[in-house]
Amino acid sequence: MKELLDIVHAYDSAKKAGQACVLATVVHLEGSSYRGPGARMLVLENGLMIGAISGGCLEGDALKKALLTFTEKKSRLITYDTSHEEEASVGIQLGCEGVIQVLFEFIQINDPLNPIELLRKAIAIRQEAVLITLFNLKDKREIQIGTCLLAEPDGTITSSIKDNDLKSSIQPTLTEIFTQKKSSFKDFTLQGVLTNVFIEFIAPPISLVIVGAGNDAIPMMQIASILGWEVKIVDGRNTHAKADRFISACQILVSKPAAVLEQIKIDSKTCFVLMTHNYNYDLQMMHALIETEINYIGLLGPKKKLEKILTDLKLKAVDITDEKLAKIYGPTGLDIGAASPEEIATSIIAEIQAVFNHKKGTMLKWKKDQIHSA
Repeated sequence: MKELLDIVHAYDSAKKAGQACVLATVVHLEGSSYRGPGARMLVLENGLMIGAISGGCLEGDALKKALLTFTEKKSRLITYDTSHEEEASVGIQLGCEGVIQVLFEFIQINDPLNPIELLRKAIAIRQEAVLITLFNLKDKREIQIGTCLLAEPDGTITSSIKDNDLKSSIQPTLTEIFTQKKSSFKDFTLQGVLTNVFIEFIAPPISLVIVGAGNDAIPMMQIASILGWEVKIVDGRNTHAKADRFISACQILVSKPAAVLEQIKIDSKTCFVLMTHNYNYDLQMMHALIETEINYIGLLGPKKKLEKILTDLKLKAVDITDEKLAKIYGPTGLDIGAASPEEIATSIIAEIQAVFNHKKGTMLKWKKDQIHSA
């Protein structure tokens, strides 16, 4: 999500300056690559690149292809074949061993439904969304339609093309994607032409609520902001919860625990980390949070602290079910030997990422199959 935000912001600046833009998107992959389908890079007319379609090995040639797209003012599909290094004309010794399809789209700035405007809407709705990109692998001389449709969970469709056949053909797949919450590829025959479709599932960014405005909350906020997460800081002390200490936070809230949830919008991507170093404040926040649908409640501190909180909650007649216990992560963070505030923040952020991606946070060294699912 951070990449999409950066691309939209750069596009706005370029538009204001009167600069043309090309959007490069990885739309298909066979084998392995550093970046998968959905990776994007915006290229400005002056050669500035925002985002990435690889680990840096394809960007040089991609810049050349983007500059050609500026001249032609039409979308182009380019294949980077790194599966046979000795035959690869581009990216020798990449070590990726994949066939990467990159779509270069010339952005019509005056089009309110151009690909970047669709990305902007996907970000703004803060809901799950599906983005449709059409391309033609079989005949690259065919018109590459590109990023053309955004679907929302309530059935709302925003599209730059008026093709009812596409909308009717894609509807069952949209339902499937929203259910499975992962991207997919399909082939459809549209107006007599076999068309490849990249159906991209886009999840809203994680919303991290850091309860506690001590110095150790600052690296948490910084790392989360780098990832493009929305960050909120909550504390009962106005001496600590101040804007000049948390410049990247979306919201800073000075509040008693009982009133916090009244002031923060909760959704499926919201998580809390309790790190006030004030037992009673953490206890009251846990009391409020444990009754919600929040999937991640982190508690900083030793195991004994969590045990004491659970005991005190039971004394308050709170029913501590296995389902409620499953969403409490105490002590919060992955076991990486963290000691400093920065290291602890890294371990907590990594655990949150793992939980929302339904991963265990184990070392990739021990993973038997490929890093990313096909």
